[in-house]
Amino acid sequence: MSSTLREASKDTLQVNDKTWHYYSLPLAEKQLGEISRLPKSLKVLMENLLRWQDGDSVTEEDIRALAGWLQQAHADREIAYRPARVLMQDFTGVPAVVDLAAMREAVKRLGGDTAKVNPLSPVDLVIDHSVTVDRFGDDEAFEDNVRLEMERNHERYAFLRWGQQAFSRFSVVPPGTGICHQVNLEYLGRAVWSEEVNGQWMAWPDTLVGTDSHTTMINGLGVLGWGVGGIEAEAAMLGQPVSMLIPDVVGFKLSGKLREGITATDLVLTVTQMLRQHGVVGKFVEFYGDGLDTLPLADRATIANMAPEYGATCGFFPIDDVTLSYMRLSGRSEEQVALVEAYAKAQGMWRQPGDEPVFTSTLALDMSSVEASLAGPKRPQDRVALGDVPKAFAASGELEVNHLQRQRQPVDYTLNGHHYSLPDGAVAIAAITSCTNTSNPSVLMAAGLLAKKSRRTRPAAAAVGESFPGPRLESGVGLSGPCRPDALPRPARLQSGGIWLHHLYR
Repeated sequence: MSSTLREASKDTLQVNDKTWHYYSLPLAEKQLGEISRLPKSLKVLMENLLRWQDGDSVTEEDIRALAGWLQQAHADREIAYRPARVLMQDFTGVPAVVDLAAMREAVKRLGGDTAKVNPLSPVDLVIDHSVTVDRFGDDEAFEDNVRLEMERNHERYAFLRWGQQAFSRFSVVPPGTGICHQVNLEYLGRAVWSEEVNGQWMAWPDTLVGTDSHTTMINGLGVLGWGVGGIEAEAAMLGQPVSMLIPDVVGFKLSGKLREGITATDLVLTVTQMLRQHGVVGKFVEFYGDGLDTLPLADRATIANMAPEYGATCGFFPIDDVTLSYMRLSGRSEEQVALVEAYAKAQGMWRQPGDEPVFTSTLALDMSSVEASLAGPKRPQDRVALGDVPKAFAASGELEVNHLQRQRQPVDYTLNGHHYSLPDGAVAIAAITSCTNTSNPSVLMAAGLLAKKSRRTRPAAAAVGESFPGPRLESGVGLSGPCRPDALPRPARLQSGGIWLHHLYR
């Protein structure tokens, strides 16, 4: 063809006297017909296909199939999607670096140029999966656990340091910095990616795949991302596309605002319950509605984080003023914030009041109706209203404990010279977790208040008490005085045990 859709959609954007080149969806719409009512998440995919159209891996038919999604809010077509970057953690990322090192060694043996073996897409590896809780419940727990972590993992960490020096476009976030999902949200995520290509500054949506299922947390920032297997991640590192079906998109309309005392945890458990009942496996979920005006980005990230629990590929929140405020709060440059705003508005990816995109199906929730809830007693996605906890716990035991087990006596044990007895239902692990909740200031404070109140009740001793704070940004919100985790009575107090990805039960 004489002029591809890719060529026809090229445009420029002026932001603070700087010219950015990009592939314009409004220009593409002139060739494709209406695409302005596509869900914002599918607009990200549309830009991706336009930018990578080559007539081979991405064809005009692929692009038109995505544009035609609006007709039935569904499309049976496989497309090649290329994320802007790859996120890894040390547990699943080390094998990928080993593979790269092995390829370099093979090229060296054959007399080739080892410098050619490099990631083609930017890769960030965050070390956060290597702490073991050897010590807990005292002031030295954090330092001791970190010291032991360094001793046990010296060889692995030295190898990753070598990898950062040997490979271009590969960076390592050192241990003790933060959990990969929060580091991604607070530091790595850009919302709009920018790069100099052939002497021109280009801008496109920040997108990624990660080697952890909760990579979806980044969708709270308006960055499309989800977890993949190691082979897919390595392929993305080397510039290969991720093969995927054009997804159905479930719209979730939020209205109202959370009542006083109701937290993001209560909200996400309610949302998860609704989506699991609706059925969203293999689908995108996109949140919209005026309720987003009152939903802080930390709460959005909480909901996006639990996409694996409600079964969706991702739970996407479009870019808006809340996104920009968070980017400023977390130290992004004003130049970056201005680019994000200008680009999102130019592309129709900005959330406007009253937006009603076309969705495959929809749900709605008035957030003022959300009740105080707990998760469990077994799985993090199971919501139990606070008043129903005793009944739900008893019912769980009846279902899973046979007659002989019910006759067992309490377990007696000795800790630090004190004797304790653990009956059925006793707290065995008390942890302030770090996957989502410790990057949410309001929930972090609630955990501290719970620790403070527990001093009055003097609960039975926990087998393990620990706190695993998130990255420095949220750790700075910190707990102090009677709200600190160590306000718990010994030995059931929670002390910082390290910075890593720990228990996912919220």
